[in-house]
Amino acid sequence: MPPNNVTMDWATWAFSPSPSAIIVTLLAVLLIPILVHYILYKTQAPRVLPTILLVGPSGGGKTSLLTLFATGHPSQTQTSQSPQSAICQTPSSTSTSSDRYRSENDTSARDQPTFTLLDTPGHGKLRHHALSSLNSTSALKGLIFVLDSAAVSSAANLTEAAEYLHDILLLLQKRHTGAKTSKNAQPIPVLIAANKQDVFTSLPAGLIKQRLEAEITKVRATRSKGLMDSGVGMEGDVGGGSEDAEWLGEFGSAAFGFEQMRECDVEVSVVGGNVRGEGGKGGKVEGWWEWVGGVV
Repeated sequence: MPPNNVTMDWATWAFSPSPSAIIVTLLAVLLIPILVHYILYKTQAPRVLPTILLVGPSGGGKTSLLTLFATGHPSQTQTSQSPQSAICQTPSSTSTSSDRYRSENDTSARDQPTFTLLDTPGHGKLRHHALSSLNSTSALKGLIFVLDSAAVSSAANLTEAAEYLHDILLLLQKRHTGAKTSKNAQPIPVLIAANKQDVFTSLPAGLIKQRLEAEITKVRATRSKGLMDSGVGMEGDVGGGSEDAEWLGEFGSAAFGFEQMRECDVEVSVVGGNVRGEGGKGGKVEGWWEWVGGVV
């Protein structure tokens, strides 16, 4: 079948050296890639922001930290009854994980990453929100455990914080060891934000770390004894429990240390600071921002 005359005329014109043909060809070369990129960009799934989870006992300052990170200044808050979230952006003074790929001589402006900060209630009866969010939150990049540096000088408050932190770390450990694929679960670093360091009776971050480790050692021993007394992990146990699966850190170790969590890709850092400063302004949170920058 002979080719259509119109098609032949168009092909002859397109390959001719005429100015109009050259201009049309250049426009096609420039616009087609842009059009394809636009179509692919519009049809791809929306980007999910990285998420950092806020947990810790009531009164530690989680919600105040949320408002400070989101708005730049803390505000008066009440005890949270349900989870709440905010979109935050790291300040320009904070180095981020992407900076490691920048040249020292690169002076161009940086795009500071944004992330979702998810605050969860700290009351004992509402902590299931935090535990469920840990496994269900998409793009979870890190966890901040906020506590009152002055309150943990009390034995009761220290025990409460240690029990809650024990449960969080044990869940992260199970998340790592129970990965269903051959590839391990995404590492989830933990920041213990020792808040209210400006209070006279507050404990320094180093001492808080030591006391939490010692108290978690006691919690771990108590939980282990309870499992043995209940027969969990014993032969014939219908529940299928396992004592080592409920043991936090190195199994059988006499004392617990946060460095034991590295075996399950959980890096624990203890950094002091205070959300509130003088005159209602933000306090000393540079160390916490630095940790966030390395996570997102």
